[in-house]
Amino acid sequence: MFDGLRSIAGVLRSLRIYYGSAQRRTGMDELYGQFVRPGDLVFDIGAHVGDRIGAFRRLGARVVAVEPQPAPMKALRLLYGRDQAVTLEPMAIGANTGQVELYVNLDNPTVSSCSKKLVQAAATAPGWSGEHWDKSISVPMTTLDQLSARHGAPAFIKIDVEGFEAEALAGLSRPVPALSFEFTTIQREIGHAALLRCAALGFTQFNAALGESQQFVHADWLAADQMERWIAALPFEANSGDVYARYSLI
Repeated sequence: MFDGLRSIAGVLRSLRIYYGSAQRRTGMDELYGQFVRPGDLVFDIGAHVGDRIGAFRRLGARVVAVEPQPAPMKALRLLYGRDQAVTLEPMAIGANTGQVELYVNLDNPTVSSCSKKLVQAAATAPGWSGEHWDKSISVPMTTLDQLSARHGAPAFIKIDVEGFEAEALAGLSRPVPALSFEFTTIQREIGHAALLRCAALGFTQFNAALGESQQFVHADWLAADQMERWIAALPFEANSGDVYARYSLI
């Protein structure tokens, strides 16, 4: 019972944070509007409480939203379960299909993760001392390729899976027009591995937004090696951000 109440409180906290700012909503719409057009299909990998689903829907996209945590998925069903343009998938995304352990942070579900290495890194990282992963549960896992086989090829993929980004990209065998993935300064090697995977898939142009700024850092798009050096040079206090990758046939 106590865990259930903590889960509810954690989800309510996330809802306040991610739905509480009209300015933030406008910023998301402007940022994602550079990649998403009406009628496009978007994959939201690590949907959490669905603020990005809202942005994609305001842009007129169809959304496949993937979230393995039971409590946030309940919130997603309440918010978007009746929207026929939104498909909710209660699972994780990784390099293979099967089952995977999910480490659950009841008080702060936004950092629940399938990455044991993230949990270990956070244990000694400044600024993460208050985070606790209370339990682990086994959840189904599929790949981006399998998701595309079921729902169609997306125009954009947003990946925010708390240190599991490289594993998620390992399950993608062909590029899409654009995607984004989260990185953190406590696990820069994950950002490096995700960049290498994107480059191997043929992505050639990269930009980034720090934290929840919803604004690109760089005026011009960078090559993969330039983006890698930029991430490596970030101060630890930068904490996190999202890399955006564009694929071009030219």
